[in-house]
Amino acid sequence: MLNKQTQLALVPWAFVGIWSTGFIGAKYAVPYMEPFSVLLIRMLLTLAVFGLLLWWRKPQWCSPTQAGHQLVVGFLVHACYLGGVFAAIDWSLPAGLTALIMGLQPILTAFISWIWLGERLLKTQWIGLLLGFVGVLLVVSQNGSGESEPVALVAWAAAIVALTAISIGTLYQKRFGGGVDLMVGAFYQYLSTAAVMAILAYQFDSGVVIWSAELVLAIAWMVLALSVVAILLLMIMIREGEAAKVASYFYLVPILTAVEAWFLFGERLNGIAICGIFVAVAGVYLTIKRQTKK
Repeated sequence: MLNKQTQLALVPWAFVGIWSTGFIGAKYAVPYMEPFSVLLIRMLLTLAVFGLLLWWRKPQWCSPTQAGHQLVVGFLVHACYLGGVFAAIDWSLPAGLTALIMGLQPILTAFISWIWLGERLLKTQWIGLLLGFVGVLLVVSQNGSGESEPVALVAWAAAIVALTAISIGTLYQKRFGGGVDLMVGAFYQYLSTAAVMAILAYQFDSGVVIWSAELVLAIAWMVLALSVVAILLLMIMIREGEAAKVASYFYLVPILTAVEAWFLFGERLNGIAICGIFVAVAGVYLTIKRQTKK
């Protein structure tokens, strides 16, 4: 039996491992159900699970103003982020490449915080920003090489919207989300996301569903593992003083997802693209390294 200290040390790695599978879940689900419909079902089921957990825990609910801020965070961090990721994958952007773009979130967050919050970036962070940008260019330049067809511009746009939204949403939560029980905040975030997905599914999805074991298992995994377990692991990390270090673990997500996509779907990345992944990872690491030591 592992002691408590060892268990807590494993929590961030479990979180990253589960988080990286979100792109894989999307890849499994979208062939059978359109992306916004998948997310609507996921959000409704997640709300049901969190409703039961809140009924069991009976925490203090937040004020209307705090609830409003959490609804905005949900729109940015979940609705725009997940909607963009699922749409990008549905429009044939490879899961590994989508994960790489999302893995640059700490870099963009640092840049936006410099513009919006006036936080000074160190020289190593500027180097990290440049390396991350170069890494993305290396991977993007290889898209369409070999036997694969070029990805449509709309798929790239969806991924960029997702990346920008989660970066802004993270800073918005940092500025306006204090003092809210994390589980209560998550409930409001998923509530606004469900509302947005209902509108998008009604407007853009046809409602056609091809029921299969893969679809059911993918949705179950996304609800229980990603929307519930991953969030609870994140709560443990914050409770135990790991919140300032969370960003440092995210640079592993693109590599894990690329390996998972290669193993499960045969997605191929050539040597230049693989170098781009490591350059981008180095950029993210340099950007957040000094921040985690403050």
